[in-house]
Order: sequence, then C-alpha cells, then structure tokens
Amino acid sequence: MSNSFKKKKLIGNYFDEISQDTGKYCFGVDDTLKALELGSVETLICWENLEIQRIVLKNHSTAEEKVLHLTPAQEKDKTIFTDKETGVELELVDSQPLLEWIANNYKSFGATLEIVTDKSQEGSQFVRGFGGVGGLLRYKVDFQSLQLDDDYEEGDIDLDDY
Repeated sequence: MSNSFKKKKLIGNYFDEISQDTGKYCFGVDDTLKALELGSVETLICWENLEIQRIVLKNHSTAEEKVLHLTPAQEKDKTIFTDKETGVELELVDSQPLLEWIANNYKSFGATLEIVTDKSQEGSQFVRGFGGVGGLLRYKVDFQSLQLDDDYEEGDIDLDDY
C-alpha cells in the first residue's frame, strides 16, 4: 500500500467520523491541543505546511506564561506583546513553528503523528476545511463543555472544594 494511498485513506476515515458525527474527531488548533492534553488523540493529522507559530510570552510582574498559536498575519500585531489589563510589556520566551513543537511532543501525549500534503483532493479539503490540523480520537470528547470550563477563572467557586 503506497504512502499517499494510506494518507488518503486516513483522511477519508477522518471525514467519515465527521460525517457520522461520532464525536471522535477534533480539528483546529485549540480543540486539537485540548484533546492532546486529555490524552484522547489516537492519530494526530497535520498539514506539512502548517503556518502557525507557537509563541510563549511571559509577564514579569506576575511570572505568568501565556501560550499563543498565531498565523503569520496575527504575529504582525504587536499588541499581543502587551498585557491588556496592566499594559505590562510581555517577554518573548519561545517562538517556534507549531508543527515543529508537535513533532517534538506528540509522543508524550500517546498519539501517533501523520503529516499530510494538500496535493490530493482529500488533503486539500482537510487543509481548507479544517485548518490543516486535527485528529482521530480514542473516545468522544465534548469540546463545548471544555470551553465552558475554560471560561471559569481561578477564584470562581469550585464545587470540588465542598
């Protein structure tokens, strides 16, 4: 079985999961990285020319680090280097292509990594329709409820404490 056929089949399986609405898939940087952190990604699929930078910024007054995933256009916006609330200038701690970070770290999340091109119709559809990053999951993940969890800031009442 040729490698390009294998990749087409992989993306075909990915589209099947979406069309059957199994919930066992993710796409986009944010959801894919959340699923990785949960250890739910079985197969991580990335476009070989993913143009997203992983940027780590540090606020010296709070020692807080913030990780951003930016397109080349977003990277040009210099306001990202300033804390919106305090106006403190943030220090650039690290900047590397997200694909490189993924390639160096995917194993620690228990995933396998498949790099795809946009040369096939399937690959092109994956890049255009899903941002060139996604994954097949071991189990269904409810990303909307994860989104809600992120909306709670520290200091909110945590029912687990009672």
